[in-house]
Amino acid sequence: MIVPAAAGVVFVTLPLGGLLLAGLAAFGTAPAGTGAAVRLSLVTSSAATLGCLVTGVPLAWMLARVEFRGRAVVRGLVLAPLVLPPVAGGVALLTVLGPGGVLGRWPYAALGVTVSPVAAVVAAQAFTAMPFLVLCAEGTFRAADPRLTETATALGATRGAVLCRVTLPLTAPGLAAGTALCWFRSFGESAAVTTVTRGLPGPAPDVLAAWPAAMPMYGPLLLPLTAAALWGLRGRWVCPS
Repeated sequence: MIVPAAAGVVFVTLPLGGLLLAGLAAFGTAPAGTGAAVRLSLVTSSAATLGCLVTGVPLAWMLARVEFRGRAVVRGLVLAPLVLPPVAGGVALLTVLGPGGVLGRWPYAALGVTVSPVAAVVAAQAFTAMPFLVLCAEGTFRAADPRLTETATALGATRGAVLCRVTLPLTAPGLAAGTALCWFRSFGESAAVTTVTRGLPGPAPDVLAAWPAAMPMYGPLLLPLTAAALWGLRGRWVCPS
């Protein structure tokens, strides 16, 4: 087993090393605007992660703790972006946010404005990243011992107190892991972002036009951050059953 395992490690490590070297080389030859594109990616990925936390954590709790008809269908729909090609995800978002889509048509017809390209970027990042948060959070909620919350409720604790003092402290490591995965996936998303911004009417801002050229620079940024996050969250990953 050692030989194929070592081959797997080499297979994964070599491309990562190549990505790191290519990214370091790109810093010296990056065209104008790539630094602004990286900064914008940091902002939009953080905004997308915040949106995923607001909607994804309650959704994961419902999938883990609440029995309702169609739960398997809802879980399948939420996790569908995991298996969709990123470009297909961008096309799917364009059918909603584009000038002919529901959300794209309504503000234009009612207010005379189109969907902001930056808002479309945040939506594309959240669409591709939220399944990672939901997977980790649902598994964490499932693994948490329900007897602890039942005991707290029996002792007279309110639902808010049980959530803040029992459920969230128990599930905090898994939620942190899911949040980290969600942010890194948002930050590294390019195909869906490029598809959405190019499909919107009008010229894209210069900073978004420079986004593809900034992609090679993400290796030196993402690899150390990812390694640090995985090291800090080691032993705290909870996978769904």
